[in-house]
Amino acid sequence: MEFRLLGTVCVDTLTGPLPLGPAKRRSLLAALLLHANTPVSMARLTDCLWDEEPPLHARTVIQGHVSRLRALLVGADAQAYGVELATLGDAYVLRAPETLLDSQRFEELLMLAREQREPADTVLMLKEALSLWQGPALTGTFASAPLQAAAHALEESRLSTVEQLARAYGELGEHHRAAAVLRAEAVAHPLRESLAAALMTALHRSGRQSEALDCFHRTRRLLADELGIDPGRELADAYARILRGEGGPGGPVASGRTAEAGGPGAPLPGAASAHGDPGAASAAPQAGSLLLADAAAPGGSGGAQAVLPAHAPPSPYTAGGVPADLLPRAPRGFHGRGAELTALSRAAAGEAPVCLVTGPAGVGKTALALHWARRSPAAFPDGRLFADLRGFGDTAEPTPLEVLREFLLALGVAPRRVPESMAGAAALFRSLTDRLSLLVVLDNARDSAQVRPLLPGGADCVTLVTSRHRLDGLIASDAAVPVPVDILEPTDGTALLAGVLGEERVLAEPVAARRLAELCGGLPLALRVTAARLAGRPQWTLAAMAEELADERSRLSYLDVEDTGVSAALRLTVQQLPPDAVHHLGRLGHHPGSHFDPYTAAALAGSDPVTAGAALERLAAAHLVTEAGPGRWILHDLVRLYARGLDPAAAPDALIGVLDHYIATALAAADTAEPGGEPCFVLPDDFHAPTATRDFTDRAEAMSWLAAEREDLTLAATAARAAGLDDRAWRIILLQWPHVVWRVRDGWTPMLELALAAAVAREDPYAESRVRNLLGWVLTEEGRTGEAVAMLEPSPGLARQAGDRLGEATAFINLAIVQAEQGGLDVAMEGCERALGLAREEPDAHTEMLALQHLARMQLTAGRPQDALDSARTAFDLGPEHEEAARRVLLLSVSGEARLALGAEEEGIRLLDEAAAEAERAGYDEGAVRALEALLRVTASPDYVRRHTEATRRLTADG
Repeated sequence: MEFRLLGTVCVDTLTGPLPLGPAKRRSLLAALLLHANTPVSMARLTDCLWDEEPPLHARTVIQGHVSRLRALLVGADAQAYGVELATLGDAYVLRAPETLLDSQRFEELLMLAREQREPADTVLMLKEALSLWQGPALTGTFASAPLQAAAHALEESRLSTVEQLARAYGELGEHHRAAAVLRAEAVAHPLRESLAAALMTALHRSGRQSEALDCFHRTRRLLADELGIDPGRELADAYARILRGEGGPGGPVASGRTAEAGGPGAPLPGAASAHGDPGAASAAPQAGSLLLADAAAPGGSGGAQAVLPAHAPPSPYTAGGVPADLLPRAPRGFHGRGAELTALSRAAAGEAPVCLVTGPAGVGKTALALHWARRSPAAFPDGRLFADLRGFGDTAEPTPLEVLREFLLALGVAPRRVPESMAGAAALFRSLTDRLSLLVVLDNARDSAQVRPLLPGGADCVTLVTSRHRLDGLIASDAAVPVPVDILEPTDGTALLAGVLGEERVLAEPVAARRLAELCGGLPLALRVTAARLAGRPQWTLAAMAEELADERSRLSYLDVEDTGVSAALRLTVQQLPPDAVHHLGRLGHHPGSHFDPYTAAALAGSDPVTAGAALERLAAAHLVTEAGPGRWILHDLVRLYARGLDPAAAPDALIGVLDHYIATALAAADTAEPGGEPCFVLPDDFHAPTATRDFTDRAEAMSWLAAEREDLTLAATAARAAGLDDRAWRIILLQWPHVVWRVRDGWTPMLELALAAAVAREDPYAESRVRNLLGWVLTEEGRTGEAVAMLEPSPGLARQAGDRLGEATAFINLAIVQAEQGGLDVAMEGCERALGLAREEPDAHTEMLALQHLARMQLTAGRPQDALDSARTAFDLGPEHEEAARRVLLLSVSGEARLALGAEEEGIRLLDEAAAEAERAGYDEGAVRALEALLRVTASPDYVRRHTEATRRLTADG
């Protein structure tokens, strides 16, 4: 167990960081850790959690966060590490060994560094200290004055350590390292004069005087413009020392001198010094010369070099004066790709362009490249070269020398003048193409290193590279312009089928043709295989083929003909991957959902998010997974089927892993979205805790995750039911309750009915009661009161049978709501009073507030506005926290309506306006509509009319 303040505040454990929840709880932990092993008073904690006047219920909020934090620590076996969160009167103390706290280890390493006699040892200590920092101190906490002051003090200590490290490097004579360490910090803190002075000194001592002076003048201007002051003594003294030449590099710098051309010791143009740059031998020759390795020269394999004058280069034409053309024939049946062809033409218009066509196996990269290359032969008057680099084939890849030899021969170089070393051949190719207008197509490249020696040298040459990998290295080193190729749209897919089968056959079955395009996933290779099978079976209908392909168990086998097909193409891609990436791909095939992130991938594969994230990046680079958004990946349907076959026996373990990942993450989301209001904390008996669970910093992030994952959570619950894992199914659905409450009219009934079936199948009264509570409430909100009553009536008894007193209270509340809808206000209010009593017996403030909120609404409807106002005030005294926006909006609304009923119109309008504004800020459109409807009953303000219209439209659009 480790506590971290130097970056995002967190508690690291062997199974990953603890899900701390909202920012207030993280801030509480930070306040306790900043005074570890020392009691921190309630007043001090209040100052850390609220900037302005704290709410009346601040003590209750803090107690709730302490309780949850203590539970998290106990669950992580904190006692085994000597960690305890204790209560001491009106204070709390977090007892923990100092070695578990990163800020304490940081200070200890600084003390050790000061005690070292050797600068090299000092450097080691300081680097280790700085490695503890993982971002700005106290990230993720509430920006209160005490915590901001603590974060500033920690940052000052870090910057001072950076300056100490630079001084230690300087004592070692490694001034370039000192400059590198200081530059990043000087950019981030441009007004810190000590940093600027240290950077100037390091630059000066490493022989970069002009950069040092530029640093001074830039800092001087910033100080004048931003603060209106002149440089201080430290900065001015550093400037003066540089001007006087004090402390500069000793003696002339060898690397700064150049031998005069032709003078003693100067190397011949293009030759490598025996003790100089080891890469010089492979550099392109200087203007005016071409280096040729002559196989006939004494010494054999290119040891001797002949110089050929530039005015007599080999002819760039083959025999007969025809430009070199190694392109294969143009592809047949090419369709669509208008956007990609335009992108290629735009990319090729740049200077010395390298165009990178990337995409998954079978997507038609080679066809696109050749179609584009064949379109305008006049654009490349000096020829078009082509090489299949076989980066993803069963046969061996050609060596760069073999490719270069073929290129040079095509350009007219005599066989005996083709160098026998790869470096020599690459240099000759670059020189020879320096003034040519040439297209070079390099197909099926495995990686960037395979491509670089084959790049031509001329600004008028275009290189077109295709690969199943992204080749990010080529983008970085040679400014390659990526042109990604995706699957075909259904229209283009059916056009491809028509190109092979004939338009009449496709037009006769347009619906089946489109279905075939969809089943082939828009993959041209799959479409061509399907078309080939149909072409050989004229008696088959397209509908019959579609029905055959609809069976996922055999689809891939139907998309293979002879040695060509989707499986073969994918196999050649997968065999290039490291074992860990293959393992993750095989487990992803068993994912019940449509998308995944590193946490989901880790749960499926039994790894951790860091390892899974690296595997996903590797798979994405090979176009086996697609990043649909930041940290969000998807699998092509055919890749999913192939992946599923890599490790079929792993299906049960993968499913349980991902289901329990969803349960753990949904628990963390519900805890953050509605602190203290989770309907179920009991985990399945054989729960497999994931190695790490996503941590949500605030309500908005948690609600966003629940919304984004809704479809996949439903798919996971469905898969759980199908596998007989009903204990997982109802939990995954029920844990989405904060989102259900937020978007109650968003069609939740089918999903909740699935949860109810799972609970009944388990014969679990606790689960059945909880699901009936939520489903009954949803039915009530949908206006289906008769069904809601039938759903809710058994719920209190089931909860009582399970010993779930809070569930019983919630059941009474939900039943009361529907009873009130049917006009039975007296029995409804009696139900709320019973729920209130149960909640107070527990005690549970969250459920008590819920009962009071609905009781207030019923009292208002019954014509008892003063009682409604009193109930709302009691609820407000219990809470809620700022995270519980929905409840606060509803309480404000009923209070406003009660004030109106009591004749206090001005106060009533103020409260309703506050409720509407808070609902709009929180995105709670349901609450905004209710508050604005109440306002429009007493005032026809155009602003309220507009806001009501907008909120209603948003609510309708969002479901």
